Parts: sequence; C-alpha cells; structure tokens
Amino acid sequence: MKLNEIRDNPGAVKERTRIGRGIGSGKGKTGGRGGKGQTARSGYRNKGFEGGQMPLHRRLPKRGFNKPNAREYNEVNLGRIQQAVDAGKLDQAAPVTIETLVAAGVCSKPRDGVRILGVGDLTATLAFEVAGASKSAVEAIERAGGSVKVLGAVAEA
Repeated sequence: MKLNEIRDNPGAVKERTRIGRGIGSGKGKTGGRGGKGQTARSGYRNKGFEGGQMPLHRRLPKRGFNKPNAREYNEVNLGRIQQAVDAGKLDQAAPVTIETLVAAGVCSKPRDGVRILGVGDLTATLAFEVAGASKSAVEAIERAGGSVKVLGAVAEA
C-alpha cells in the first residue's frame, strides 16, 4: 500500500447538495427555504419564536428577586481550614482572616469576606476574624479552644 492509494471506504463521504442551481435540480428557485418572508432571508434567527403563539419563556410567571447589592462571600468549611493547618499553610498563632486564607490557598480571591461553615472537624486552636460564621462553626471553634470575631461585610473599594 502506498500513500497515494489510500481512499475512504465507498459511501463514507456524502457529496453536499448544491442548492439554488435551477429547477431541474430539485433544490432550485427558493433553495429549500420555502416561500417568502422572514425565514427566507439571510441571517434569520429567532430563538424562542413559536409561530406567533405566546412563547414559553413569556408564558411562565416571573419569579424571585436578584438583590443588586448582594454580598458574595467565600464559604469555607472547618475541615478545609484544618487541612490547611495540617499542611502548614496556616499559622496557628496569627488570627485567621480572609487575607491569610487567600495566602494559604484556601480561597481564590477575597470577594466580600469569608463565612465559616461547620462541616468537618477542627482540632487546632485558632482565632478567627471573619465576616460571618454559622452557629455550628462557632460552637466547634470554641470547643477546640479558639475564638470567633464577626466583622460583618468587608466592602470592596
């Protein structure tokens, strides 16, 4: 076998239909686009159009509310913080703030602060200075001998 003898299997490649090449081709005149109007024109696209019937996205009721000034917190579980302490990325003597968590790689960016959640076990004695903490997280931190200082939201400048 030579490179110039390599061929596709018979029937593997279908030839494209050449539209708009005369009435005898079967795809002439309107070129498969039907009659006149918006759909026959170039560049037509109307997502969600249902032939004049009220579209589904307009039939369904509006719901909910997006608060324009909503705070976006980093939510961190106690288990993840314990992993960082075990790996030596968090210093037990220094207070745990959003800056120290970002530096340790626990959070990717500061956002509006950090909220500590109570999933996982915490054995290290840590002092937290955070935007928020769940009741279970506060209980677990105090059980481990640590403290929690809730700062509220840290506004981004």
